[in-house]
Amino acid sequence: MSNEISINASLEPFSTFRLPATARELVVLEDAAALPGLLDTELPVLLLGGGSNTLFIGDFPGRVIVNRLRGIDSEVIDRDRVLVTAAAGEDWHELVRWTLDRGLWGIENLAMIPGLVGAAPMQNIGAYGVELAHCLESVEVFDRHTGRIERLAASECGLDYRHSRFKAEDAGRFVVLDIRLELMMHGTPVLEYPSLLEELERHGHAQPDDPRTVAAAVMRVRKRKLPDPAVIPSAGSFFKNPVVDNAFAQHLIDRHPGLPNWPDKPGSTKLSAGWMIDHLGWRGKSVGGARVFGRHALVLINAGGATGSDVMKLAREIKAGVQEAFGIELEPEPVLIGNSLLH
Repeated sequence: MSNEISINASLEPFSTFRLPATARELVVLEDAAALPGLLDTELPVLLLGGGSNTLFIGDFPGRVIVNRLRGIDSEVIDRDRVLVTAAAGEDWHELVRWTLDRGLWGIENLAMIPGLVGAAPMQNIGAYGVELAHCLESVEVFDRHTGRIERLAASECGLDYRHSRFKAEDAGRFVVLDIRLELMMHGTPVLEYPSLLEELERHGHAQPDDPRTVAAAVMRVRKRKLPDPAVIPSAGSFFKNPVVDNAFAQHLIDRHPGLPNWPDKPGSTKLSAGWMIDHLGWRGKSVGGARVFGRHALVLINAGGATGSDVMKLAREIKAGVQEAFGIELEPEPVLIGNSLLH
């Protein structure tokens, strides 16, 4: 029930990796008006959405507030642009489906990303050449420093690759209440990832003119590569794709011609962490109940009975192997609660 605090509550149902852990207190937020009171505690506070990007490596000694704020609305700006506002507790994929049902372009490449809307700006979610930053207009937040609700323009959110001010310099300061997206009635598909383009061509849609066509191809590719967290507990990609300077990237590509790479910011190249991990033979290997997924080496899964220690040991060994072989230090993509040290 909303605002009813549970004591020593299991966190397993609130994280898609489903590791054994508990919170000293847990409460579900369904009304933003209750937020100031729930934040008024001497305990450490953790705001949680769908738990698809959070691993509880250990117990949390404070109050976990599970965001379940709901609602989606839209406003036509002009003949091409539509503003879509979605509450933080909405399911991200259901929001994508909502926009597709209305023929809107902008987030079709982000179909089937697990988690809730509120996590999207914190992580600047992205897939297949598109990031939330490309269409985010603003974020409504509760500022814990001032006790006020305010709307931050996208330019104020510090968005970068899998990064934002919400998880860096202002971690813990803001509670995301909703996001506002600027989407298009007429758009151009982003098809820079070969696997997506190949999937479209395979089905006779090399030049798609409907965002639903692109989203359907994205979903087919994701289903082949990634586990369904409802069936196989996981947090999706465990490591970020590293971004390095062009000279170092070219050095690695010369040594490993098969290494996938993509242009990033000027002077930088993004490299495939999954390819490097796979190249080192990690696919399918386990530590305790934690395992590298058999169809995608970037994904770690709970193969049954995994503990936080299992996950951390496996991640540290993978990280050390990539560092030694490629000279690159991988960074975890999920937020690790309880023990964030991978060294």
